[in-house]
Amino acid sequence: MGTFTPEEVTAIALSLKIALVAAVASLPAGVACGWLLARRDFPGKALFDALLLLPLVMPPVVTGYVLLIALGNQGVIGSWLREHFGIQFAFRWTGAALACAVMGFPLMVRAIRLSIEATDRRLEAAAATLGAAPWRVFFTITLPLAWPGLVAGAVLAFAKALGEFGATITFVSNIPGETQTLSSAIYGLLQVPGGEAGIWRLTAVAFAISLLALLVSEWLVRRQRLGNER
Repeated sequence: MGTFTPEEVTAIALSLKIALVAAVASLPAGVACGWLLARRDFPGKALFDALLLLPLVMPPVVTGYVLLIALGNQGVIGSWLREHFGIQFAFRWTGAALACAVMGFPLMVRAIRLSIEATDRRLEAAAATLGAAPWRVFFTITLPLAWPGLVAGAVLAFAKALGEFGATITFVSNIPGETQTLSSAIYGLLQVPGGEAGIWRLTAVAFAISLLALLVSEWLVRRQRLGNER
């Protein structure tokens, strides 16, 4: 397959950066949504859950187009952010991270929700009976017990972000060194005669990283399950 070119190394590094930022930045919101779905009943809960899952069932290009319309340079929100705060997402790596976070968010929330639902609510009730405030119960009981699910959710979101293509290329295009990720680099090489060697190299890297992420996620889920059975 040969050695990696500087452009391929840049695409790999940028993909890891975007995937990591997407997973870490969306984790607080993922924890909040997962806890809300696991511990609270409220009007419209089914609709809220369905809206969170929408990115999984909608075509990624549609998600990217919605982001472009809303947060693009001429978008309703995007133009306001750029004018007042100098924040720009379209055609920037930060926009790629945002698109990846949106696409991976449902997987993260589902893993966190299942993890919180699997924790023993009697421990939370006991802490509350002893006078602990709800926020303290969450941070000292719920969160430590559910941490494998939190990490598993973040890992799944990272893996999803690493392979995202449709939403990112629609929202931020395929700019080498700025928004060109592993997936878009592979797509670009498909248009170049003799690009098969580069495609195989990048495919091998994507396969290895994604497989490792999934194995880590599965190990964490099994660890929590075994811990709950003891």
